Amino acid sequence: MEHRGFVYTGHPARVLFGFGTTDRLPEEVARLGASRALILSTPHQEGQAAHLASLLGSASAGIFAEAAMHTPVDVSERATECASKLSADVIVSVGGGSTTGLGKAIALRTDLPQIVLPTTYAGSEMTPILGETQNGIKTTQTTTRVLPEVVIYDVDQTMELPVGLSGTSGINAIAHAVEALYARDGNPVISALALEAVKALATSLPKIAQDPRDRDARFDALYGAWLCGMCLGAVGMALHHKLCHTLGGSFDLPHSETHTVILPHALAYNAAAIPEVMASLTTVLGQDPARALQDLARTIHAPTGLSEIGMPEDGLDRATELALKNSYWNPRPLQPEAIRGLLQRAFEGALPLADGRETA
Repeated sequence: MEHRGFVYTGHPARVLFGFGTTDRLPEEVARLGASRALILSTPHQEGQAAHLASLLGSASAGIFAEAAMHTPVDVSERATECASKLSADVIVSVGGGSTTGLGKAIALRTDLPQIVLPTTYAGSEMTPILGETQNGIKTTQTTTRVLPEVVIYDVDQTMELPVGLSGTSGINAIAHAVEALYARDGNPVISALALEAVKALATSLPKIAQDPRDRDARFDALYGAWLCGMCLGAVGMALHHKLCHTLGGSFDLPHSETHTVILPHALAYNAAAIPEVMASLTTVLGQDPARALQDLARTIHAPTGLSEIGMPEDGLDRATELALKNSYWNPRPLQPEAIRGLLQRAFEGALPLADGRETA
């Protein structure tokens, strides 16, 4: 191990993990001293929110089932008004990143405590990061005000997650771990978690694609996603996440699918600047990590091109401009022509390009 100094910040959160842990929600609400829970979900998952309301009984103040992708500010404001009218004293979010993001947006505005029950592998429940979208621009901020107090990981909540979303959500999580490995503020604790996370997900996602009811694979995937969320919450991200926020916020592309398409190309772009990271990734992904990530997407029948998920080709120039608009750290300097080329290859679903050549 290289003897370098580092800083590690552990974010306080209570985590319950296992099968059937949803049943412990009432005691967790009571443990926070709360008695009027506002339950959040997307319209599609309102049934799950209703189940939690039934579980909480008189401790449920109501349901707000309007969570939307990329956390639009107008939805956040409506939800905050709903929380106020209902005199809610705790937010319970059930779902993926969209619902978790809405809970965080309410917490930012009200300082209400949050309990999150993830049903995907997004990982944002473990982070003090909130991204909200207004007028086609996604703005991200980091503040402990939005860090959930309790996260209940119930593997049973993921058993019905569709195969397609399981795959893209899992690769979305892997992206957090990959970028954590070359973060400017990285440290050996997070790097160890990141490699464990990538291994768990890269192994379990193909099993889930073959058999969505594989309980062991579901357990491993959710475990890996939890670790990825810890990585995302502990260190800064770089080019990959900037590109995905730009594409999602400005072109309304689906979140996890965008991460799935971009990750191999972003990793290949940075490869020459991070030889130690690439070497460590070979231990869990194989000889060519960037190509392996794209192959993983193909194996689980996930999209590999932006053209498949609604990106207009005539928007690539604007996406490049937006991605370079505000300066941010990346291990390799941000070069407009190279970024434009990266996006073109991602649009076409071409092989990742490293050092001017396709990966093996």
